[in-house]
Amino acid sequence: MPLRVLFFGTPAFAVPTLEALLASPDATVIGAVTQPDKPRGRGQQVSPSPIKVRAESAGLPVLQPTRLANEDFLDAVRAFEPDLGVVAAYGRLLPEAVLALPRLGLINVHASLLPRWRGASPIERAIIEGDRETGVTIMRVVKALDAGAMIAVARTPIDADETGEMLEARLSGIGASLLVSTLPALANGSAREEPQDEALVTLAPRIAKADGLIDWDAPARSVHDTVRALVPWPRAYTHLDAVRLVVHETRPHASLAAAWAAAGAAGREPAGLVAQAGVIAPAPKGVLLVGAGEGSVIEILRLQEDGRRMLETRAFLAGRPLSAGSAFTAQASA
Repeated sequence: MPLRVLFFGTPAFAVPTLEALLASPDATVIGAVTQPDKPRGRGQQVSPSPIKVRAESAGLPVLQPTRLANEDFLDAVRAFEPDLGVVAAYGRLLPEAVLALPRLGLINVHASLLPRWRGASPIERAIIEGDRETGVTIMRVVKALDAGAMIAVARTPIDADETGEMLEARLSGIGASLLVSTLPALANGSAREEPQDEALVTLAPRIAKADGLIDWDAPARSVHDTVRALVPWPRAYTHLDAVRLVVHETRPHASLAAAWAAAGAAGREPAGLVAQAGVIAPAPKGVLLVGAGEGSVIEILRLQEDGRRMLETRAFLAGRPLSAGSAFTAQASA
């Protein structure tokens, strides 16, 4: 008999998991719990979460509690008589009163290889830190954040130029498939649960806008990792004089000579120059090179001035030339 599943999720990442549960012969989705409607997007209009939209289109009842320990909410969950709760990026810690309600407890689709990257932003943190591999862990939900036993794991490499947005899309599909493959074992009691090694725990705190500030003293590869990790939000940024520049796409180079060679101008870079961290380096026309740590160079491929549209670098420089020797800074000058 299919498990009666109550689904907890909010953003687009969770939608493939809900879709997989709806299509699975091993599950009957009896309802969805998601965060309350809130302002979203550039216009900040109040709108429902992606999970609410998908759940309502499937004819599922939707709960949007503001307090998870509220008795009305707990009574509503009891009325569903769930066998299992499935969590995918719900966005809030579940209290013990909720954890105790499903007959088989709750499991979570977490986008990292636990115990690495417990927390709200495992995808971005993995890229920022230069991890070459990540994955999805199906884990038991307990009161402590992402600390439950591991039930299943799927691994995948992180491409050197993969953005946070691209990796999230891939992991959402991987997680959905992994989740539904665990349902039979959970139903018949044969699922093996492995405790996490607490000595290997790393934390992934929620990403803030300030995380996008580029540290030009870091090697070019680290700068590149920060830029790609923070797509689509909050984006990496820097300042030049009084102007804030948002950096959308980059390419790292080991040295100024390597950057010139990649631009098709091998052997013509100014002799003897060493790139300085945060300083715009000499470059072929239409190319923007900036020094980074350890003598490396970052090439900026797409950027925008605050309040204006994003441009390819060649188009940007045509309208706003940037001089070699100018320095990017952490803050706008007065």
